[in-house]
Amino acid sequence: MNAGSLPAPPAVLPSVALTITDFSDSIYRSHDINRSPIFYGRTGHNRFDAPDRSFAVLYAGRDLFCAFVETFARAAVTRVVTTTALRNKSVAELRPLRPLRLIDLTESGSLVRIGTDARLFSAEHAIAQRWSKTLHDHPVAADGLLYPSRLDPTRHGIALFEDRAPRLTELSRKSWYAPGPQRILLAQIIEHYGLELIETQFVPARKPTARSVQGGLFK
Repeated sequence: MNAGSLPAPPAVLPSVALTITDFSDSIYRSHDINRSPIFYGRTGHNRFDAPDRSFAVLYAGRDLFCAFVETFARAAVTRVVTTTALRNKSVAELRPLRPLRLIDLTESGSLVRIGTDARLFSAEHAIAQRWSKTLHDHPVAADGLLYPSRLDPTRHGIALFEDRAPRLTELSRKSWYAPGPQRILLAQIIEHYGLELIETQFVPARKPTARSVQGGLFK
Protein backbone atom coordinates (compact mmCIF):
# COMPACT_ATOMS: atom_id res chain seq x y z
CA MET A 1 0.00 0.00 0.00
CA ASN A 2 1.47 3.35 -0.97
CA ALA A 3 1.08 6.56 1.03
CA GLY A 4 -1.74 7.83 -1.13
CA SER A 5 -3.97 4.76 -1.16
CA LEU A 6 -6.94 4.23 1.13
CA PRO A 7 -7.37 0.75 2.65
CA ALA A 8 -10.71 -0.97 2.12
CA PRO A 9 -13.01 -1.35 5.14
CA PRO A 10 -11.94 -4.33 7.28
CA ALA A 11 -14.14 -7.40 7.44
CA VAL A 12 -14.59 -6.95 11.21
CA LEU A 13 -16.03 -3.42 10.87
CA PRO A 14 -19.68 -4.53 11.38
CA SER A 15 -18.70 -5.72 14.89
CA VAL A 16 -16.71 -2.59 15.84
CA ALA A 17 -18.32 -0.08 18.22
CA LEU A 18 -18.83 3.24 16.42
CA THR A 19 -18.88 6.76 17.83
CA ILE A 20 -22.45 8.06 17.49
CA THR A 21 -23.45 11.71 17.82
CA ASP A 22 -27.03 12.94 18.26
CA PHE A 23 -27.33 16.10 16.19
CA SER A 24 -30.40 18.34 16.36
CA ASP A 25 -29.03 21.66 15.07
CA SER A 26 -29.60 23.17 11.64
CA ILE A 27 -27.55 22.01 8.68
CA TYR A 28 -26.69 24.11 5.62
CA ARG A 29 -26.89 23.01 2.02
CA SER A 30 -25.55 24.90 -0.99
CA HIS A 31 -27.48 24.15 -4.18
CA ASP A 32 -28.42 25.40 -7.65
CA ILE A 33 -30.68 28.42 -7.24
CA ASN A 34 -33.50 26.91 -9.33
CA ARG A 35 -33.57 23.57 -7.52
CA SER A 36 -34.79 22.34 -4.15
CA PRO A 37 -32.12 22.14 -1.45
CA ILE A 38 -33.45 18.79 -0.27
CA PHE A 39 -31.92 16.38 -2.75
CA TYR A 40 -30.60 12.87 -2.22
CA GLY A 41 -28.44 11.67 -5.11
CA ARG A 42 -27.19 8.28 -6.18
CA THR A 43 -25.02 9.22 -9.15
CA GLY A 44 -21.88 7.61 -7.76
CA HIS A 45 -19.91 10.80 -8.44
CA ASN A 46 -19.56 11.91 -4.81
CA ARG A 47 -17.34 10.65 -2.02
CA PHE A 48 -19.88 8.85 0.14
CA ASP A 49 -22.36 7.78 -2.54
CA ALA A 50 -23.40 4.13 -2.41
CA PRO A 51 -21.15 2.19 -4.80
CA ASP A 52 -24.08 -0.04 -5.80
CA ARG A 53 -26.66 2.81 -5.87
CA SER A 54 -28.57 1.00 -3.09
CA PHE A 55 -29.21 4.24 -1.17
CA ALA A 56 -29.15 7.95 -1.98
CA VAL A 57 -27.12 10.57 -0.09
CA LEU A 58 -27.65 14.25 0.75
CA TYR A 59 -24.54 16.35 1.46
CA ALA A 60 -24.60 19.41 3.73
CA GLY A 61 -22.38 21.45 6.02
CA ARG A 62 -22.60 21.75 9.76
CA ASP A 63 -22.14 25.49 9.31
CA LEU A 64 -22.11 28.07 6.52
CA PHE A 65 -18.32 28.08 6.24
CA CYS A 66 -18.31 24.38 5.39
CA ALA A 67 -21.20 24.74 2.94
CA PHE A 68 -19.32 27.54 1.18
CA VAL A 69 -15.85 26.01 0.99
CA GLU A 70 -17.15 22.64 -0.23
CA THR A 71 -19.05 24.40 -3.02
CA PHE A 72 -16.80 27.21 -4.20
CA ALA A 73 -13.25 26.22 -3.21
CA ARG A 74 -13.17 22.63 -4.43
CA ALA A 75 -10.27 23.19 -6.83
CA ALA A 76 -7.08 23.81 -4.88
CA VAL A 77 -5.51 25.31 -8.01
CA THR A 78 -7.72 28.41 -7.97
CA ARG A 79 -8.52 30.97 -5.30
CA VAL A 80 -11.05 32.94 -7.37
CA VAL A 81 -14.81 33.06 -6.83
CA THR A 82 -17.03 34.91 -9.31
CA THR A 83 -20.21 36.82 -8.58
CA THR A 84 -21.89 34.82 -11.35
CA ALA A 85 -21.16 31.60 -9.49
CA LEU A 86 -22.47 33.10 -6.24
CA ARG A 87 -25.69 34.33 -7.88
CA ASN A 88 -26.30 30.89 -9.40
CA LYS A 89 -26.17 29.18 -6.01
CA SER A 90 -28.42 29.42 -2.98
CA VAL A 91 -27.76 28.29 0.56
CA ALA A 92 -30.57 26.79 2.62
CA GLU A 93 -30.90 26.22 6.33
CA LEU A 94 -32.49 22.83 7.01
CA ARG A 95 -33.66 21.31 10.29
CA PRO A 96 -34.39 17.59 10.90
CA LEU A 97 -37.73 16.67 12.45
CA ARG A 98 -35.88 14.60 15.04
CA PRO A 99 -32.23 14.54 16.15
CA LEU A 100 -29.93 12.92 13.60
CA ARG A 101 -27.95 9.87 14.70
CA LEU A 102 -24.63 10.34 12.93
CA ILE A 103 -21.52 8.17 12.81
CA ASP A 104 -18.99 10.69 14.11
CA LEU A 105 -15.71 10.56 12.19
CA THR A 106 -14.47 13.83 13.71
CA GLU A 107 -13.88 12.73 17.32
CA SER A 108 -10.39 11.85 18.52
CA GLY A 109 -9.82 8.11 18.15
CA SER A 110 -12.82 7.49 15.90
CA LEU A 111 -10.78 6.73 12.77
CA VAL A 112 -8.24 4.45 14.44
CA ARG A 113 -11.00 2.42 16.05
CA ILE A 114 -12.54 1.56 12.69
CA GLY A 115 -9.23 0.94 10.94
CA THR A 116 -8.76 3.96 8.71
CA ASP A 117 -7.24 7.46 8.66
CA ALA A 118 -7.75 10.91 7.11
CA ARG A 119 -7.34 9.53 3.59
CA LEU A 120 -11.00 8.56 3.90
CA PHE A 121 -11.79 12.24 3.26
CA SER A 122 -9.24 12.95 0.53
CA ALA A 123 -8.27 9.81 -1.37
CA GLU A 124 -10.06 8.12 -4.27
CA HIS A 125 -13.86 8.04 -4.19
CA ALA A 126 -14.22 4.37 -5.12
CA ILE A 127 -12.81 3.09 -1.81
CA ALA A 128 -14.51 5.81 0.25
CA GLN A 129 -17.82 4.70 -1.23
CA ARG A 130 -17.15 1.15 -0.01
CA TRP A 131 -16.61 2.59 3.45
CA SER A 132 -19.89 4.49 3.17
CA LYS A 133 -21.73 1.31 2.20
CA THR A 134 -20.19 -0.67 5.09
CA LEU A 135 -20.96 2.07 7.62
CA HIS A 136 -24.50 2.41 6.23
CA ASP A 137 -25.02 -1.34 6.72
CA HIS A 138 -23.54 -1.36 10.26
CA PRO A 139 -25.94 -2.65 12.96
CA VAL A 140 -26.14 0.81 14.57
CA ALA A 141 -28.35 1.85 11.62
CA ALA A 142 -27.22 5.49 11.71
CA ASP A 143 -28.83 8.28 9.70
CA GLY A 144 -25.54 9.29 8.12
CA LEU A 145 -21.96 10.45 8.64
CA LEU A 146 -20.36 13.47 10.32
CA TYR A 147 -16.91 14.01 8.82
CA PRO A 148 -14.14 16.65 8.49
CA SER A 149 -14.18 18.80 5.37
CA ARG A 150 -11.31 17.92 3.03
CA LEU A 151 -10.59 21.62 2.46
CA ASP A 152 -10.99 22.74 6.07
CA PRO A 153 -10.84 19.86 8.60
CA THR A 154 -11.98 22.18 11.41
CA ARG A 155 -15.35 22.38 9.63
CA HIS A 156 -17.62 19.37 9.39
CA GLY A 157 -19.69 17.95 6.56
CA ILE A 158 -22.76 15.75 6.87
CA ALA A 159 -23.78 12.92 4.55
CA LEU A 160 -27.34 11.70 5.17
CA PHE A 161 -28.67 8.34 4.03
CA GLU A 162 -32.10 8.80 2.44
CA ASP A 163 -33.48 5.48 3.68
CA ARG A 164 -32.68 6.35 7.30
CA ALA A 165 -32.68 10.11 7.79
CA PRO A 166 -35.77 11.93 9.09
CA ARG A 167 -37.61 14.45 6.98
CA LEU A 168 -35.90 17.82 6.71
CA THR A 169 -37.71 21.14 7.06
CA GLU A 170 -36.48 24.15 5.08
CA LEU A 171 -36.15 27.14 7.40
CA SER A 172 -34.65 29.62 4.95
CA ARG A 173 -33.15 29.92 1.49
CA LYS A 174 -31.27 32.79 -0.13
CA SER A 175 -28.71 33.48 -2.81
CA TRP A 176 -25.10 33.38 -1.66
CA TYR A 177 -24.83 36.92 -3.09
CA ALA A 178 -27.97 38.29 -1.46
CA PRO A 179 -27.60 41.83 -0.03
CA GLY A 180 -27.76 42.69 3.64
CA PRO A 181 -26.53 40.37 6.42
CA GLN A 182 -25.82 37.60 3.89
CA ARG A 183 -23.35 39.85 2.06
CA ILE A 184 -21.57 40.67 5.34
CA LEU A 185 -21.24 36.97 6.15
CA LEU A 186 -20.00 36.27 2.62
CA ALA A 187 -17.28 38.89 3.06
CA GLN A 188 -16.18 37.27 6.30
CA ILE A 189 -15.99 33.82 4.69
CA ILE A 190 -14.05 35.06 1.66
CA GLU A 191 -11.61 36.95 3.89
CA HIS A 192 -11.21 33.91 6.16
CA TYR A 193 -10.15 31.67 3.26
CA GLY A 194 -8.09 34.32 1.49
CA LEU A 195 -10.10 34.05 -1.72
CA GLU A 196 -10.53 36.68 -4.41
CA LEU A 197 -14.02 37.70 -5.48
CA ILE A 198 -14.33 38.75 -9.11
CA GLU A 199 -17.43 40.45 -10.51
CA THR A 200 -18.37 38.93 -13.85
CA GLN A 201 -20.81 40.60 -16.20
CA PHE A 202 -21.94 39.35 -19.61
CA VAL A 203 -22.52 41.97 -22.31
CA PRO A 204 -24.33 40.68 -25.47
CA ALA A 205 -22.13 40.39 -28.58
CA ARG A 206 -19.07 41.10 -26.44
CA LYS A 207 -16.82 39.01 -24.27
CA PRO A 208 -17.68 38.65 -20.55
CA THR A 209 -15.93 41.27 -18.47
CA ALA A 210 -14.53 40.88 -15.00
CA ARG A 211 -13.32 43.14 -12.23
CA SER A 212 -12.38 42.60 -8.64
CA VAL A 213 -14.96 43.63 -6.04
CA GLN A 214 -12.97 42.51 -3.03
CA GLY A 215 -12.94 45.86 -1.28
CA GLY A 216 -16.50 46.81 -2.14
CA LEU A 217 -17.88 43.61 -0.68
CA PHE A 218 -17.05 44.81 2.82
CA LYS A 219 -18.83 48.16 2.47
